[in-house]
Amino acid sequence: MDALPATYGGSPPPAHIAIIMDGNGRWAEARGLPRIAGHKRGAEAVRKTVEAAAQAGVSYLTMFGFSSENWKRPEREVGDLMGLLRLYLKSEINELRKNGIRLTVIGDRSRFDDDIVAMIEKAEAETADGGRLNLILALSYGGRNEIVCAARALAERVAAGEIDPADIDESDFASHLHTAGIPDPDLLIRTSGEQRISNFLLWQLAYTELVFTDVLWPDFGSEDLAAAINEFNNRERRYGAAFGTV
Repeated sequence: MDALPATYGGSPPPAHIAIIMDGNGRWAEARGLPRIAGHKRGAEAVRKTVEAAAQAGVSYLTMFGFSSENWKRPEREVGDLMGLLRLYLKSEINELRKNGIRLTVIGDRSRFDDDIVAMIEKAEAETADGGRLNLILALSYGGRNEIVCAARALAERVAAGEIDPADIDESDFASHLHTAGIPDPDLLIRTSGEQRISNFLLWQLAYTELVFTDVLWPDFGSEDLAAAINEFNNRERRYGAAFGTV
């Protein structure tokens, strides 16, 4: 694959890109294939996008792989997805480590089988030294649950007398989220034409630029990533402030 340019319109790429990978099922159905075929092709798109982001100089890439709501899907589809996750964790970790990519998984691990949890922990440990790109996979993840867990953790600290409720600020709250220590996304990309954030990084997306594309996730590639980055770099980020005259 050709390397992406180091700059886009004279500007560097965003430091942190988040992606809602949507459209695997529709991609498969449009071709008369089972849904798992779309998920397998989507896994290939993950590999290509991680490589493209690393080549582009992105520091953090967060990918929404499996939501807390996805557990409600048909048992067979969930089983297929778990099998695909096992395969990814087995086959890709050496490549990630070789390319200096650090893997972190956020979400509720308690719902995964023990062998998957062990594989996640092993993958995180083996890629911990990666400094080229931080890849964050959101698995069994829900933004509302993440906020509830953070609030519960703070409440427990208050009850234990460790902190005064009056002293809690946004920084304290953020430090109890799954993404503690990870900067908020600069750019969110959602594929397949849907225009919602679907319970993803609700706290962290407060000032993130949103880009929606009609491309189904299995067809997403380096050119689509570059187009989203170019659109991001053509926007003026105000963070609630007003510049110029109205």
